[in-house]
Amino acid sequence: MRLTVLVVSVAALVAFAGVSLYAESGRIYGKLYTVDDEVFEGWLRWDKNEAFWDDVLDGTCERERILDRKVKKSRRYKDKRKRSVNFFGFRFGKDSWSFSFGGGSACELQFGHMQTLYVEGSSEATVTLKSGEEVEFTSGADLGSSVREILLVDINEGEIYFDWDDIEKIEFSEEPRDPDDGRERLYGRLSTRRGGDFTGWIEWDVDEVFSDDKLDGDEERRRKRKFAFSRIKVIERRSSSSSIVTLTDGKEHVLRNSNDVNSENRGIYVKSSDFGRIKVEWSDFEKVEFLDVPKSDLPAYDDFDGGRPLQGTVTTEDGEEFSGRIVWDDDEEYSWEHLNGEFKRMEMDIPFSLISMIEKSSRRGSVVTLKNGDSYLLKGSNDVDDDNRGIFIILDNGDVEEVDWYDFQQLVLR
Repeated sequence: MRLTVLVVSVAALVAFAGVSLYAESGRIYGKLYTVDDEVFEGWLRWDKNEAFWDDVLDGTCERERILDRKVKKSRRYKDKRKRSVNFFGFRFGKDSWSFSFGGGSACELQFGHMQTLYVEGSSEATVTLKSGEEVEFTSGADLGSSVREILLVDINEGEIYFDWDDIEKIEFSEEPRDPDDGRERLYGRLSTRRGGDFTGWIEWDVDEVFSDDKLDGDEERRRKRKFAFSRIKVIERRSSSSSIVTLTDGKEHVLRNSNDVNSENRGIYVKSSDFGRIKVEWSDFEKVEFLDVPKSDLPAYDDFDGGRPLQGTVTTEDGEEFSGRIVWDDDEEYSWEHLNGEFKRMEMDIPFSLISMIEKSSRRGSVVTLKNGDSYLLKGSNDVDDDNRGIFIILDNGDVEEVDWYDFQQLVLR
């Protein structure tokens, strides 16, 4: 009698709470509508290397610059130390020159923030976020003919491949159940030659992300070998042309003649909810040790909110403070957007949602402190150096303050 009551009570509790008793896979899931009025539903693998909610759609977005908006500016800082001027889109200066036209700019948007993606043209798309905000993509590596493939594993029919022109729209949603295919996401600790170690989700050669993906190369006498990543324990850079691959059974293989194992490698990404993503080139790569997947850390669709306006306090070198809504580099103004820079010559993309503070260290770089307490000195990007196009603070009364890079000291986000 007691057992029956207990079983009924647990079942009722689960039904009441609407709780699923499976572990979410973290994979992108949704309904795909074709131009021929067909509908397919399942797990998506985008451009071969984006398959999870925290993966990033890379492209170019249309932006409305703050200086083009009908806003009242209460002041604008101008510093005599500014070493460059902009003339018809060309920037000339003592140290360098560059070309930069307004309008489009690089965008990185994690799939988990998306509600719907509408295909608008040969390389254009409009993405509606969970917040209701719309983001217009005009081009990019993950749109149009640049996309290597769009694979949907239909919940009933299995694998189906689509071209960009096949798609009308995609509606994203939480998966109804685990795909139950035995695939696991690659996870490990990557050691670099100059920047230390990074632990997180591994994307190998901007391509392989699953345990059943294959690493290939030639052994002695050009004997071709392929190993599923599930069999690999360690990959270690041996030289510019080869790697030592240690399997889970302890056997070692020296592989070469493939971009999986030599300097033709397109880069290794490490991704984490702590720091965003970092791209390690072959010249900086030392080794990666694959670890057990922390299933509790797999991203869920509900982990993403669609973004919110950036809010914070800017302090100038003269000690003045301005608080309000922040537009960084006359560009980024939402928490889903990314701050870009180079950490010890490795590309780093950090969602603003993870950032606690940005401090100018010199005209060439900034110290970025994350909410987990880690700090990185970033250089090589107009997000973090004197090519920054201005930090704008929209005050509560609607006025806009612009702080030039040479007057800027720090931003504390809240």
